[in-house]
Amino acid sequence: QWVFKITKYSQELLSALDGLDRWPDKVRLMQRNWIGRSEGLLIRFALDPATTPAGENELKIFTTRPDTLFGAKFMAISADHPLAQAAAAKNPDLAEFIAEIKKIGTAQEIIDTAEKQGFDTGIRAVHPFDPSWKLPVYVANFVLMEYGTGAIFGCPAHDQRDLDFVNKYALGNTPVVCPEGQDPKSFVITDTAYDGDGRMINSRFLDGMTIEQAKDEVAKRLESELRGNAPVGERQVNFRLRDWGISRQRYWGCPIPVIHCPKCDVVPVPDADLPVKLPDDATFDRPGNALDHHPTWKHVTCPKCGGQAQRETDTMDTFVDSSWYFARFTDPWNENAPTTPAVVNRMMPVDQYIGGVEHAILHLLYSRFFVRAMKATGHIAMDEPFAGMFTQGMVVHETYQTADGTYVQPAEVKIEVGGNGRRATLLTSGEDIQIGPIEKMSKSKKNTVDPDDIIETYGADVARWFMLSDSPPDRDVIWSDERVQGASRFVQRLWRLVNDSVELGKGAPTARPASFGPDATALRKVAHGALDKVTTGIERLHFNVCLAHIREFTNSFSEVLQRPVQPAPDLAWAIREASQILVQLFSPMMPHLAEECWQVLGQKGLVSEANWPQIERDLLVEDSVTLVVQVNGKKRGEVTVATAAQNPEIEAAVLALDAVKLALDGKPVRKVIIVPKRIVNVVG
Repeated sequence: QWVFKITKYSQELLSALDGLDRWPDKVRLMQRNWIGRSEGLLIRFALDPATTPAGENELKIFTTRPDTLFGAKFMAISADHPLAQAAAAKNPDLAEFIAEIKKIGTAQEIIDTAEKQGFDTGIRAVHPFDPSWKLPVYVANFVLMEYGTGAIFGCPAHDQRDLDFVNKYALGNTPVVCPEGQDPKSFVITDTAYDGDGRMINSRFLDGMTIEQAKDEVAKRLESELRGNAPVGERQVNFRLRDWGISRQRYWGCPIPVIHCPKCDVVPVPDADLPVKLPDDATFDRPGNALDHHPTWKHVTCPKCGGQAQRETDTMDTFVDSSWYFARFTDPWNENAPTTPAVVNRMMPVDQYIGGVEHAILHLLYSRFFVRAMKATGHIAMDEPFAGMFTQGMVVHETYQTADGTYVQPAEVKIEVGGNGRRATLLTSGEDIQIGPIEKMSKSKKNTVDPDDIIETYGADVARWFMLSDSPPDRDVIWSDERVQGASRFVQRLWRLVNDSVELGKGAPTARPASFGPDATALRKVAHGALDKVTTGIERLHFNVCLAHIREFTNSFSEVLQRPVQPAPDLAWAIREASQILVQLFSPMMPHLAEECWQVLGQKGLVSEANWPQIERDLLVEDSVTLVVQVNGKKRGEVTVATAAQNPEIEAAVLALDAVKLALDGKPVRKVIIVPKRIVNVVG
């Protein structure tokens, strides 16, 4: 097996997450958990020689809860632990148990949900604080060799997994942490472990201490106690992260560029012979790796001694390719090196990465490791590959099933809404259909919507507008035919509005007017306000918010266009400007409609190639502000005043309100408290 030593960067990969402020919190948390830094104590439990296979004398465990040692009821080791293998060599029943639990695999989700099982090996471990206290050693299906030392001590009172185990095998439990305010004499554990804070009980010299005090005391005592030349306990920092195994026994993948020589051992393929290419004439007529079966490909001469040798037939995990392609993209024509440092250092890191949350751990973590490795080899000069990270949601749909459980497609179902709610029937037969939960679109559940059908009926722009408007892009979109129809109606409205604006804008002067009247200024404020908000929304990937601002702009623009009088020249010019801004605002979301509208407006070229409109900041300054008015802390109304109004003017306007006079009921005003641009509170 070939591995990449990603663990060399465990702490660095963890610490650097704090600087990725443009990454989603959930992605950073997932990576933190995967790296899994924990501070604890490595304890060397002595083994009772009368019960232990020859050659075994101690069992090392790593624990983050050394404070609970006096609550220990058992030890558990992985099926792959050397002690388990030694015990199984003389115990056929144990060997059979190990073979059975290995069949379930080592995936964390499987282990977490599987029934807790154990086999008492007969081996006994000696408690580090009491030579007469012997703990049974079990091989357990929930302990993995990959985590810690492949062994644990079980304190069931304060760990739910351990409690489930001892309840099954009747090993009992002893609480050693008591919640504050609870009587230690009456505190018992039955089916639910206590993992909260408290004071130590039933723990001899630790009694009365806090958890942190007890951890420190246990560490000090075991660090000072020697067995042989080594301390019984040693403080350690442990990581859940393991080195990245890249070996794959299959044809598909990049060959690992290594040659095995009987004389020279492992020899790297010389740079001049890279890349190692897969044979085109591989066959797949028998099980196993096709590269092992190939008659000639693996047979080569050793680059060192010239003797007969063999290529490595393992190929690389395909994650290797996706972990650095972005760096190669900066100069893919360089045939002499993976990167051109001057180019890659100028172009990277990637400004914005958009991808599914399913890549939050492996692909993204491997990419972060790869950049650090390439920095060490001089191919790149940065630590992080992606400055900004965004995880988009999925399109989901409710499911439909017949009485026998067969899934049917949405296109085969008729939905009716009546007094009893929504009812689904099969279009072909009228058979009642059960409406199931909303789930990720999949072929197995048949809850997919054919994009071709949507495009044929409504057009691609409608589909895009619906998906962007229905939900924030980092959340799932629930597909709804009714809301798609609403999006279609809005598209038609935009088309009519743009055409109407052409008619009303015909009288506009070519040159920008020297000044604008109230109506033209009001429209320009709306247009440039929308431009400012949509620009910011696009930069932040808040597309649903952008669409809401476009709708608001459309509503205000429609009111102007519906006025019966012909607009004055300045308003006509503002209408023409507003129509151009509107088309450019929705062009990223509905490019086909936007190009048609751009032509209707008489513009040259493509809207997709036009410069983004410039925001006139002066138009964003509000002339007035609306303040909430309270009397003795209770809202009585609102008042609109000039933005530049001083406190005496604001106070006079507020006291003149009928609602304020009524609430005061003739009482004198003792104080008026003004919170700028927000609230005015009158105290009577």
